[in-house]
Amino acid sequence: MRKCLLLLFSGLLPGVFYGQGNEKLSDSVDEQKMEWFADAKLGIFVHWGIYAVKGIDESWSFYNGKIEHGDYMKQLEGFTAKNYDPGHWAELIKESGAQYAVITSRHHDGVALWDSEQGGTTTVKDTPAKRDLITPFTNALRANGLKVGMYYSLSNWSHKDYNEFTREEKRYDIKKEPRRWERYKKYMFGQIEELSETFNPDLWWFDGDWEHSAEEWEAPGIRKILLDKNPNTIINSRLQGYGDYSTPEQGVPVFNPPARYWELCLTMNGSWGYQPLDTEYKTPYEVIRIFSDMISMGGNLLLDIGPKADGEIPAEQVHILKELGKWTGKHKEAIYGTRKGIDLHYFYGPTTLSKDKKTLYLFVPGTSQNELVLKGIKNQITSVSVVGSGEKLDYYTKGAIDWAHYPGISYIKVPKEVTDTYMTVLKVDLDGPLELFNKYGPQQGQKPEKEN
Repeated sequence: MRKCLLLLFSGLLPGVFYGQGNEKLSDSVDEQKMEWFADAKLGIFVHWGIYAVKGIDESWSFYNGKIEHGDYMKQLEGFTAKNYDPGHWAELIKESGAQYAVITSRHHDGVALWDSEQGGTTTVKDTPAKRDLITPFTNALRANGLKVGMYYSLSNWSHKDYNEFTREEKRYDIKKEPRRWERYKKYMFGQIEELSETFNPDLWWFDGDWEHSAEEWEAPGIRKILLDKNPNTIINSRLQGYGDYSTPEQGVPVFNPPARYWELCLTMNGSWGYQPLDTEYKTPYEVIRIFSDMISMGGNLLLDIGPKADGEIPAEQVHILKELGKWTGKHKEAIYGTRKGIDLHYFYGPTTLSKDKKTLYLFVPGTSQNELVLKGIKNQITSVSVVGSGEKLDYYTKGAIDWAHYPGISYIKVPKEVTDTYMTVLKVDLDGPLELFNKYGPQQGQKPEKEN
C-alpha cells in the first residue's frame, strides 16, 4: 500500500477528491457486473506478510531506508503462520457484515503467499510456514458466501529484473536495458495468470502502478487476460486507466469522488500490516461513522486488518470487527443494496436511499434525545420508524408554502430510549419515489403562483 498523505481542503474545488480517488478509469465499465459491488458496501482488506514478524512497514521500510533490504528479508525466518485459521478469518469477516475480502497475495517486497511457479520468494519454499496461504482463505471466503478479492503489486522491489530497488537506488534504466524489463514482465504476467487461473478472483486490487506508464506495464494486456478468464471480474483503478472503480486511500473524502464506483481503503489504526507499537486504533463508533459517511456518498469502505506473523488477528481488530458486525446486522436494510443518499443541505448527517427511492434512511450519531430536521422533501412522509426495532416515531411538518411549492421542514422526535450505542438509523417511508425541492425558495417580491 502506498504511503501517502492525502490532504483534503474544504477550500479547494467542491466535488473533487484530492489524492487517489480521481484516477482515470476504463472507458468500458460494465454496470451490470458492478451491481454486486455497489450493493456490497463493506469489504475487509487483509495485509499479511513477513513484515508482521518485526512489526514494521510492509515493503516501504526497506524502500525508504529504515532497514536494510537483507535485514528485512530475514523476517522470512520468523513467518510461521502456525496459528493461521482461514475458516475463522472468513467467519469473522462475515460476522463484521462485509460482503467481500481482499488479501495481499504479493506486496512490493516480492514475497508471494501462494506456491508460484514463476520463481521468486514464496511462503511455501522460503518460510517456516511451508504453506500456500491463499488457497485455504479463498476457499473459506466462498464457503461463507463472500466475494474474493486479490491484491497484487505490479512492482517487486526484490526482483533482480525489476528496475526500482529503493528510493535512493535503481537497478537500471528500462530504456537502456529493455531485455531485463521484458524478463520482469514475463514473470509478472505469469503470476497474474496463475492467480487468475487458480483463484478466479471476483475482484482485482492492483497496486504499485505509479512507477510505470500503462504502456510500460502493458495494462491493456493485463485487463484482457483477466476478462478473458472471467468477464465479470472487477478491477480497481490502479491499472493506469484500465480499471473499473476508484480507490481513495486513508484520507476520508470530504466531497464525493468523481467516479461512479469507488471504495475508501482505510486502516483501523495507522498501519496496514501488524505493528504492535501502533496502538492508536479508531473506536468502533469512529469506524461506523466513517462507514456511514462513505455509503451516504455512494461508496464502499474497505476496512483493513493486519494479522500477526503466526496468523492470529490482534484482539483490538477482532473487537472492532465484532462491534461493527453487531451494528451492520441490526441496520442491514439501510446498508446493503441501497444507493447514495441526499445532500447535506436536506439533512445534516449521512443518509441512504432504497433502490426504488421510496425509502430514505437517516443515520443519527449519539444516544441523547434529539429532534431531527429534514428539509426540502416534496413527498408526503407516510411513516418514520427505527431500523432494528420497527418502533414508530412522531413527526410533523411546518412552513409549507403552497404557491411556491415549498414543502416546509419536517421535524422528527427521537426519544433517548430508542437510540443505538453508536449510530441510530431511522426509516422514512415516502408516498412515492423521492422528490427534492431544489430552488432557493420564495423570493421577496415574487409573484405567487396561487393567491392566498
